[in-house]
Amino acid sequence: MKVLMFGWEFPPHISGGLGTACYGLTKGLSLSGVEVIFVMPKASGDEDQTYTKIVNASDVEVDPRHAEFYTREGGTSYIQVNSQLVPYVGLDDYYNVVNQIDSGLIQENNGGKRKYIFSGGYGKNLMEEVNRYAEIATEIARNEEFDIIHAHDWLTYRAGIAAKRVSGKPLVVHIHATEYDRSGEKNRNDIVYNMEREGMSAADAVCAVSDLTRNIVIEKYGIQANKVFTLHNAVVPSDKKVQRDKFVKEKIVTFLGRVTFQKGPDYFVETAKLVLDKDPNVRFVLAGDGDMMQHIITRVAELGISDRFHFTGFLRGDDIDKMFGMSDVYVMPSISEPFGISPLEAMRAKVPVVISKQSGVAEVLQHAIKVDFWDINATADAIYGLLHYPALSNLFSVKGAEEVDNLKWENVAKKLKVIYEKTLRYE
Repeated sequence: MKVLMFGWEFPPHISGGLGTACYGLTKGLSLSGVEVIFVMPKASGDEDQTYTKIVNASDVEVDPRHAEFYTREGGTSYIQVNSQLVPYVGLDDYYNVVNQIDSGLIQENNGGKRKYIFSGGYGKNLMEEVNRYAEIATEIARNEEFDIIHAHDWLTYRAGIAAKRVSGKPLVVHIHATEYDRSGEKNRNDIVYNMEREGMSAADAVCAVSDLTRNIVIEKYGIQANKVFTLHNAVVPSDKKVQRDKFVKEKIVTFLGRVTFQKGPDYFVETAKLVLDKDPNVRFVLAGDGDMMQHIITRVAELGISDRFHFTGFLRGDDIDKMFGMSDVYVMPSISEPFGISPLEAMRAKVPVVISKQSGVAEVLQHAIKVDFWDINATADAIYGLLHYPALSNLFSVKGAEEVDNLKWENVAKKLKVIYEKTLRYE
């Protein structure tokens, strides 16, 4: 079986969990005998191609006259969005990336054909890149041999639809997050919502990263339940052992994630105040960046806990491992979390975790303390218990690491292969 897969990012250059999940799935599928052609807007050349063939959309020439036949949507024209349009990982990626990347789309003409040079980022021309990516998809679908199409998140859905129209092959779309997770009910971005619904409606099968997300897809997008499958995420095993090393004598409680409304960083701050009222010898670390950062800094100052609070900025790679190596407790108080891979990474490093019940990862974990995101008293009690009762901390540390070791992408890929096979039979 061969899969034509459309993504937006791939390690080592990633902005969030999407690229990590794509790598885990492609590796797992390869181990299950499934060949994957992975298309991305802009490849850097240093991606690991051991398990998948990477196709750089910026290298593909396309005849726009042919492509537009498969990509036009009625009277819809290309849209340039000059506001903070929300991509997969939310406003914070715009916050971090848009000032670093020139998103202008360059066209190189060659005998009527064009080559689009994508930024591969989340800048002001994101919607134009999404549509051009769909044009490139038509060319790739015409020239590659494959059995099924797989498109990751809303940025690639139009590419998946275009490839389906050209080839007649079935389409699977993968929901890693929805507009309801990113913005909530009241602040929904209808441009993104409509593109998400367009992709889900056109798909032959829809994969959701949790039951929580599956229910949103069915109830909020009106997608028929019999074609929506839950496919929980996993964690990539680490070859290196995280060193448990601390530079301060106090216990450390860590929040590592995007500093956005969805992630609940304000609840982390309020919880920190409750814990510090009982034990002032604790340090709290907020590792991340996002549009709520200034609000959080101000609130920490208002509560008078600035001397116990540390802001690291956005972390990646070895710096994440170092942070977990210093942490005694990891907290994820997300308001709405489709899945949440970071608790798995913390548990892999033998750090006990406290997570919100409103997260997809809570569906698969047994050795994590689960609380309602809004219940700062329960969260504070959980943190205090893990910090002050060694037997409790050791239990969650040891059992949590064992549990995570069994959450493998190879097992997720086996389930995905079954979904592929069912979809191909129903074709």
